[in-house]
Amino acid sequence: MSHEILVLGATGKTGRRVVRTLEESGAKVRPASRTSAVRFDWSEESTWHPALHGVTAAYVIAPPDPAAATPFVHLAQAEGVRLVLLSGRGLDEIPDQFFQGMLAAERAVRATDLPWTILRANNFNQNFSEDVWEAEVRAGRLSLPVDDTPEPFVDVQDIAEVAALALLSSGDHDGRTYNLTGPEAITFTAALNKISPTAELVKLTPAEYRELLLSHGVPEHEADELNAMFEGMRQGLLATPTDDVPRLLGRPATSFDTYVATTWR
Repeated sequence: MSHEILVLGATGKTGRRVVRTLEESGAKVRPASRTSAVRFDWSEESTWHPALHGVTAAYVIAPPDPAAATPFVHLAQAEGVRLVLLSGRGLDEIPDQFFQGMLAAERAVRATDLPWTILRANNFNQNFSEDVWEAEVRAGRLSLPVDDTPEPFVDVQDIAEVAALALLSSGDHDGRTYNLTGPEAITFTAALNKISPTAELVKLTPAEYRELLLSHGVPEHEADELNAMFEGMRQGLLATPTDDVPRLLGRPATSFDTYVATTWR
């Protein structure tokens, strides 16, 4: 049997780095996304089996629709595929009407007798430079519902290396849930100042943030989810760094300063 590893979301922030990290280790990789040669679309169940068939392990990003989680995991179980799932840190402490795709995926994975590993990550360093907040940061003004509670932003390459470790493992990480963070917690103000001393952080109220999101066409439920996430962050639920990255990789987690030096300079 060919030891090929499926990577879902292979063109995304984490997925493309997981692909590269696996390839650099000599692994045979099957990149899949809605635009890849191997198509995978959560909304088209007909794409699931061709992507899963014949692989030994899969890197999975939770589906937006919670109803997709269990059928996908059952299909993976029928194919005997090891699963490494990317999820969000603090998920248990956010009201469960939010991030239901992540919750459903975690529950489905935990209920299977397949080998699995769950990676719960803090906000990414790369949110400042890829997609999420990039346009605002480059324009010099980032508006978010944050206060001075710090966040141990995690580097996406660290997530990719931990994912590769679990995907290639022979059982050392089975049934484990890891909380992946950077080495130190810093405020959003400090993070933005490190990127650009002239950039301004505008601290919005949750109501102001919701209105801003809705004005940009974000669906109401997604706006409420994001506000729930930031509420958890303001409560300090994600503020404490963990040692999972250095313990697993045998090196320090990538600092925000290193991220800035390699991305913004």
